[in-house]
Amino acid sequence: MIYLLLSILSSSLIYVVFKLLDKFNIKISYAIVVNYLTAVVAGYLGHSKSFELETITTASWFWGAMILGILFITVFNLMALTTKINGLSAVSVASKMSLSIPILFVIFYYNEPASALKIIAIVLALVAVYLASIKDRKGMVAKKGSIIFPVLVFFGSGIIETGIKFLEHNYVAKDDVALFSMTLFIFASNVGILISLYLLLVKKIKFTYKELLGGIALGIPNYYSVYFFIQALRGNMDSATVFLINNVAIVMLSTLLGIALFKEKILRKNWIGIALAVVSIILVALTTR
Repeated sequence: MIYLLLSILSSSLIYVVFKLLDKFNIKISYAIVVNYLTAVVAGYLGHSKSFELETITTASWFWGAMILGILFITVFNLMALTTKINGLSAVSVASKMSLSIPILFVIFYYNEPASALKIIAIVLALVAVYLASIKDRKGMVAKKGSIIFPVLVFFGSGIIETGIKFLEHNYVAKDDVALFSMTLFIFASNVGILISLYLLLVKKIKFTYKELLGGIALGIPNYYSVYFFIQALRGNMDSATVFLINNVAIVMLSTLLGIALFKEKILRKNWIGIALAVVSIILVALTTR
């Protein structure tokens, strides 16, 4: 349970840092690259055993980590594009509703139990995520011809969490969680460096110390959000429960932090979403007793 709580806290801190990046006008593209490089360093320092490059390239999870690492930064850029075209609510709903993909995967692929109470909890969780994520009174509005972007965010986010579960369950050894997590960020940072070089050399967008500091602040909780999430998947609770509680609690805590720290305005539907989130967590917790 402690790893799940730390995963929720780390992911919620990412939200806080993102808000601060916006507040201080820090260029997000550069901060993201520094963030991934910081995560690589955190993974290196967190790995208890000495290793060589061959240890990574010959690991059974290497190619899967490469695909997921590239997906990390690809989905992030899709989220940024979706926010610009469809609005914040669209990307928030699409990314969080994607929890349905890994939940369905573990129930059917690993034959995890799905009682009536758990199904009700899952449905309530999805409704809660939707209501808590909508920041516009009109709800989520996708412009004509641009629905493909939130759809891609939905599937991309779901595939990432599903892929992490599949690899950690089948290929990642107990002592290799830090190394595996670090490798994800290595590939993400490599793609990010190429993007940054384009912005710096072609677009002539300056890189300053603010992007460096912002990226470091973002990278530490980002790394641990993945590390603790993988450890939570290896705990006593079934994976569907971990996915549900992790995603719903992040939405709930992030919303509350937005109110407390940034004086964000919350709609009635957001409060209803938070209330349903609490109910769904209680219900799914009852199924694990």
